[in-house]
Formats: sequence, structure tokens, C-alpha cells
Amino acid sequence: MNGQQKIFRVRRNYNRWVANQTLEDYALRFTAKKSRKWSERQVSLTALGGISFLALEAIGGILTLTYGFVNAVSAVLTVGAIIFLTGLPISYHAAKLGTDIDLLTRGAGFGYMGSTVTSLIYASFTFIFFALEATILSMALELTLNIPLTVGYLISSLAVIPLVTHGITLISRFQVWTHPLWITLQIIPLVCIAIKSNDAMDLWTGYTPKTAAEGFNLVAFGSASVVAFSLIAQVGEQVDFLRFLPEKSKRNKFTWWAALISAGPGWIFPGIAKILIGSFLAVLAIEHGIGFEQASDPTHMYLTAFGYLSSSPELPLLLTGIFVIFSQLKINVTNAYAGSIAWSNFFSRTTQNHPGRVVWLVFNVVIALMLMELGIYHALKEILGLFAIIAIAWVGSLAADLTINLPLGLRPRKMEFKRAHLYDQPGRYRFYADRLIDWIDRL
Repeated sequence: MNGQQKIFRVRRNYNRWVANQTLEDYALRFTAKKSRKWSERQVSLTALGGISFLALEAIGGILTLTYGFVNAVSAVLTVGAIIFLTGLPISYHAAKLGTDIDLLTRGAGFGYMGSTVTSLIYASFTFIFFALEATILSMALELTLNIPLTVGYLISSLAVIPLVTHGITLISRFQVWTHPLWITLQIIPLVCIAIKSNDAMDLWTGYTPKTAAEGFNLVAFGSASVVAFSLIAQVGEQVDFLRFLPEKSKRNKFTWWAALISAGPGWIFPGIAKILIGSFLAVLAIEHGIGFEQASDPTHMYLTAFGYLSSSPELPLLLTGIFVIFSQLKINVTNAYAGSIAWSNFFSRTTQNHPGRVVWLVFNVVIALMLMELGIYHALKEILGLFAIIAIAWVGSLAADLTINLPLGLRPRKMEFKRAHLYDQPGRYRFYADRLIDWIDRL
């Protein structure tokens, strides 16, 4: 006689939790057609919510104050063009198939274990930038509300979790509702500066730090480019939302492409604008007597900018606090969401266990909190430079497979990501070799 299995309540809750796709958001598999129910406009606005992150301004400020206006702007524009070109094929295939960047990587030649490694790379991108953004928010809380940094780190981290537990369903509402206020606060100080300061642009375009040579310098350009290239992995976060685009048809062809390009590779255009804004505001802060460390901090940048709106110190401080809070929450819900998906994929393959995306959401936030306590923001340039090298190798290989190998027939036409249908390692190499020989024969 078989013994009766005892099902504990914790086990039963666990089963329902993982099965709930409102919480899971298809973390381990492609997005089902029935769940691609949002309009093109709503998906694109949700994906573009992430461009609010003030690390862009911080990067622009650090690059300009370190390498000068000419080298910093040249590097940002060059890298921006490359990011757009690599992000376009990745965004297209992900939106077409309803896959996140992990499944796309798996089907583009990296294989089952190769995509596991890139999931770890992607997860590291999410918690590094989560920590940087939350640190900026914590410094704003310290400046505006006198909240100690350590407490601010905790508040900035934990406040994001309830916004991300229900995936794109809640994130979409949050991003759409906060867009108008965020855009208004982004534009107002720039308009005030343009009206009240006649020489601000000349100060910016003519800025050269004392430690750097005047004009264009190839070494400075290369160093600035390395830091800017860390943003190349941002396409993964855009894809996490683009996979919910409805299927392309003759009826929605125009809106589908508009949403894809604007919210996919097109994120880099407002991104470049924000980097240049940070570059401009950092120089303006220096001219107002603010030190290097504070001038490259977005909170002090915008405090200086909002100062042109009113001579009263209270109003600029209030507006700066509101702007930073909304900006950082908008990006960190994206970072936390993307990190939960990346960790779900990584651990489900290495441990053969999946307790649920929400568990990895908390895990990702905790790692970011540890980095914040260790002072990651003070090593921003060094950390981003190191990460950029790894990110370029991954995203560049993925884009090359989709734009070169696929048209030449050097890889299967179908984007196959199901594990049982993937080539084993020797088989995949034989396939590539056979396709290469066939292509040479045709020449």
C-alpha cells in the first residue's frame, strides 16, 4: 500500500506562486501570444521609462570633467551610433519572436550553457546600475531630507520591490503615469538656464580640464568611449519589454515599427541627450564654485539648474528632490525587473530549481544594496570601463550573428531556443563548418 504524501502549505503556495504568470512574466520561456495584449504605444512608453536614469548625467559629467568637452562629446556620439546599430537587429528579432535577450542569445549560437554565462553578465549589469541609481537617490534624500546615507540606501532599495512584483502589469502603469511630471521637470530648468544665462553654452563647449590637453586627443577619446560602451547592454532591458509587443500585421505595421525603433535601439537618442545635459550641467556647476565630486553628482547638477528658476533656496531643493526620486524609481523598477529575469534564467539552469521570479527580484536588490554600502558610486568610471569590455563582446557577437551569419546562411534560419532542439557542441560546429564550405563554393 502506497503511503499518502503530505503536502505542506509552504509547498502549495510555492506551486501557485510560480504558476502565476502575472508574477512570473514568462521569466523562463518565450512570451505567449495571448499575453502580448498591450498596445504598441503602451509597450513603448513602458520600455522608454528607463531612459530617466540619472547615471547618464553622471557619466556625461565625469567624462567631460575628466577628458574635456571635445573628447567626451566625440566619444558619446560615436558610441551612440554603434549602440543603435547593434541594438536594432536584437530588438527586431526579440519583438518578432517574443523572446527576452537570454533566449535570443541561446538561439543565436551561444547555446544552453553559453547563454547561462551571458545571463550572469546581464544580471551583473542590472544590479550594478541599480546600485548606482539608488546611490544617486540616496544622496538626494540626504541633501533634501537629511536622511543618513545608510538609511537612504535601504529606503531606495526596498521601495522598488512592491512596484516590480507584478511585472509589466504594474510597471506599465507606473511608467505611463509618471512620464508627464518627469518630462516637465526635465525641461523646466534647461529653459530657465537658456533664458537667464547668455554664456553657459560657450563655457560648456570651451571647457577643458587642467589635467587634459586642449582639443581632440585619441587616448582621451578611447578612454571616454570605454566608459560610454557600458551602456550597450541596456538593449537587454529594452527587449524585456519589447517582447510584449503584439504580433506585427498589415494593420499595425507602421505603429509596430515605430514602437520597436523608438523603444528598442532608439532609446540611445534621448540617452545621448541626457548624457550631454549632464555634461553641460557639470560644467555649469563647476562655474558656480562646486567641487569636482559634487559637480559630477546629478543631484547637485539639478540643484544648480533649478536655482535659475527661483532665488529662494527652498523651491530648487524641493523640485530637485521630486525630480530625482521619480527619475530613479522609474529606472530602478526596470533594473530590478530585468535582474529578476536574468537571475531566474541563470539559477534555473545551474541549480535545476526555480522558486519564482520574485525571489530573484529580492536577491538582485540585496546584492545591489551590498554594493551601495561598499561605495560603488565612487568607483563609477573604473567599474563601467571594466564591464564595458565584457558587454561589448556579448552584444557584439549577438548582433553579428543576426546581421552577418543569418543572411549568409552560416546559421540556421529559424531562431531555435528550445533546449531539446539545440545542436550539441560538436554538432553545432559541424553545422557552421558545412555552411561556411557551402558559402565558399557558391562564391
